[in-house]
Amino acid sequence: MTKEQERARARRRHEEQQKSAKPPVSDSTRDKQVFGVILAVILVIAAVIVVPKFVGSSDAATPAAGSTTPASTPTSSGGLAAGQKLAAGCTAPPANQTTPKQQKEVPAKATAAGKTFVATVKTTCGDLTFELDGTKAPQTVASFINLAKTGFWAPSPCHRVTTEGIYVLQCGDPTGTGQGGPGYTFGIENAPKDGKYATGVLAMARTSDPNSNGGQFFITYKETQLPTDGGGYTIFGKVTKGLDIVEKIAANKALPPSPTDGTPVSPISILSVSVTEKKA
Repeated sequence: MTKEQERARARRRHEEQQKSAKPPVSDSTRDKQVFGVILAVILVIAAVIVVPKFVGSSDAATPAAGSTTPASTPTSSGGLAAGQKLAAGCTAPPANQTTPKQQKEVPAKATAAGKTFVATVKTTCGDLTFELDGTKAPQTVASFINLAKTGFWAPSPCHRVTTEGIYVLQCGDPTGTGQGGPGYTFGIENAPKDGKYATGVLAMARTSDPNSNGGQFFITYKETQLPTDGGGYTIFGKVTKGLDIVEKIAANKALPPSPTDGTPVSPISILSVSVTEKKA
């Protein structure tokens, strides 16, 4: 074989190799790929950061730690909001209040100290019964009795349900925005040091301010671990009847964008609250 034939053969072999090889990545393409990876990492980090931590809300309150977005979309004309559906045994909720009754002075805790009370809460899904502990949480129970007597919650929606990690139904804001309160606030009582809240516990919702308790409260429908930062959350009673109603609402979760924390898909509203002292 002549040198010319060897060179021709080598050239053909090189051309065949080039046809089967993958094209090199250009600088611009490589930059796009790197940017895509960085963007994906940023989105994952952002998703972790915005997972809500339960704090609750009260006057001008935030529905979750570090957040200023209301927990629900108010229904100004009553009925169902977009995406909502009634749970079995429930009726359509009335319109939310726009200007709840306001008070300036915190009710005297002496009215509840050392006593036990029974609250009957009529809702659009049936009656709930609470036992209120005025011995362990006299200020909170005194406030609850006062708000019941003045019709503060008549009507008001339970505007928030959480169904992952934290298992609560939050009620008590007549406006349904997570921002409404009675006009006064008070501090924490009887908060568990370990942050554990048993099934059926009745506790106060608040902002990051320990003195921001007002009219909003929550019910735990499963055992729940809550943060103890700022002193925890006041336990002032327990549900003795109707917890199955709360569980039914929680089972249908929340409206988008977050089915695990937000406005319940199945609405429930408080229609009236009456309280009587429990005799020994």
